[in-house]
Amino acid sequence: MLTISKGKHRLLSYQFNTIYPPEGQDSSFQRSGFIHPLNTLKGHRLTRIQPNDHYHHYGIWNPWTHTLFEQDTVDFWNLKKKTGTVRFVRITNKDKGRNYAEYTALHHHVAFKKNGIEKVALEEWQTVRVEVPEESKDYYWVDITTTFRCASTSPLRLLTYRYGGLGWRATEFWDKNNCEVLTSEGNDRKNTDGSKARWCLVQGDLPNNSHGGMAVLSHPDNYNHPEPLRIWDESGNNGRGDFFLNVSPTKDRDWLLEPGHTYILKYRLIVFDGRMDADSVERTWQSFSKNQATHK
Repeated sequence: MLTISKGKHRLLSYQFNTIYPPEGQDSSFQRSGFIHPLNTLKGHRLTRIQPNDHYHHYGIWNPWTHTLFEQDTVDFWNLKKKTGTVRFVRITNKDKGRNYAEYTALHHHVAFKKNGIEKVALEEWQTVRVEVPEESKDYYWVDITTTFRCASTSPLRLLTYRYGGLGWRATEFWDKNNCEVLTSEGNDRKNTDGSKARWCLVQGDLPNNSHGGMAVLSHPDNYNHPEPLRIWDESGNNGRGDFFLNVSPTKDRDWLLEPGHTYILKYRLIVFDGRMDADSVERTWQSFSKNQATHK
């Protein structure tokens, strides 16, 4: 794995090796090319992988769920269906400076054809930049820029579905009693699912009487911005209220990716200890929104 740290504190690890499911589970749940763990500056882990309710959940990851490729319906998200997956290929770039470090990883979205062969439907370059602002003692940013191109002369249609795209399975410490949500449009956890938002702020209690969380910001250049959200409400997972967030640009419309074109999605994550308010997130979004989406 590739790890980005601040001093002695690990902030983020990118898993490029294939991680296999727990013993006794279907091997199709294996996955590479995802972020876990993601920690606050004080070391509180905000991500989770392979929970026994959803073995295909992998920290922060980016598959598409309901797609059409060469007349076949392919699901790159629900691995047990065995119609597709996403794989790490190679690290294409690394860079660092005084207050930041970044990498770019190439992923292949692989379709499993009915004749038994595999074919790459989509190439994805994911650039992750971790920056700790000079004045910050309790927060930092993770900028995730994903660049997509069709891998062959065949288009890939991302079909309308209730989830797909950038997902975050949060710490198992959070449940319906100690986790709260607020969006740019003023929605909370009870009415956020299916709404659209420029940003979503999630925070809650953490071990050792601590508090913290993460805000997910969507860039205005993104497809279907402000993007729809898929968020488990307080009744999720048989009433436990575990937390899952997905920014899903195809939740209410198709997205046709055509050969010869480049498509970019850009997000900023504000990872913090303590508490964060809406005004702080909005100020960061205003600054972030002025940055143009770029491809390296």
